[in-house]
Amino acid sequence: MTDAPDLDIDLADLGPSEWLAALDDLGEEHGYFQNLGPAHHALFIDAGKSLLVTFETLEAARRTPGATPRGLDFVTRNGWSLLSFLSDGDTWFRDPAVYGTFDRLVDDGFFEEFDRVLFLGEGACGYAACAFSVAAPGARVLALRPQATLDPEVAGWDRRHLAARRRDFTSRYGYAPDMLDGAAQAHVLYDPWSTPDAMHAALCRRSNVALVPCPHTGARLDTLLDQMGIATPLVEAAMAGGLDRGSFARHWRARRDNPAWLRNLLRRAEQLGRPDLAATVAHYGCNTRDAAWFSRKIAELAPEPTAAE
Repeated sequence: MTDAPDLDIDLADLGPSEWLAALDDLGEEHGYFQNLGPAHHALFIDAGKSLLVTFETLEAARRTPGATPRGLDFVTRNGWSLLSFLSDGDTWFRDPAVYGTFDRLVDDGFFEEFDRVLFLGEGACGYAACAFSVAAPGARVLALRPQATLDPEVAGWDRRHLAARRRDFTSRYGYAPDMLDGAAQAHVLYDPWSTPDAMHAALCRRSNVALVPCPHTGARLDTLLDQMGIATPLVEAAMAGGLDRGSFARHWRARRDNPAWLRNLLRRAEQLGRPDLAATVAHYGCNTRDAAWFSRKIAELAPEPTAAE
């Protein structure tokens, strides 16, 4: 292991090919960068004895501050090593080239070099975090809204990703819940009001898996956690093995000051025919930076005065 490098870099102004070239240079200096076929890439930064394994799309990585893969800030901040897998679009990382990479890592005893290993991902990348964690027995997993599988014989009720059903979810590293059996601890965060996400989470139920409901977050769970300022401490707690229901609940209180989450809650109250709850949320939201929006909602929710007899 090497000393943690300072990776506070900005790649925001680079085009796609230049961006990949910059990651190649970064890997050459601090570890390695590999093209795993036309749709996948892997970046390894050799730093500390804790390893963060992330999965994300190229598009998502380029949307982050500085347009860098999500885990780079943990290298500088915490001195962790990073193994970042990047996909061109949502591929669920169902590619023999990716399987082969994990096979080689296992054969080389790569994961055994680290004291702690955490797999991290969201959505299709959350699926990959669960599925490939089997390569590092004893690792921890933090998966946001993961799919368990898109095999139509198992998850035919999920109609959101019909084209992806052509991918092979039945061969190696295929069914994510079974791949979690070797994890020391896994946390699956999901919105219980999103029926497909809740059903996928239910398929992941295991004795070593904590299902963590995050209501009124929908498909923006990762974005909202970032906005609340709790994404980083959740990842750090998961790496340390200190993420439990109590610690999550303490972090989750930050939702009360997040206007986007409060908007979601207000809309849900309206859908449920609860104008009293909607009004309460709107009044509370007036203490946030979106006070003007919530003030307008209060006016909309106010009952019309009855005409005098």
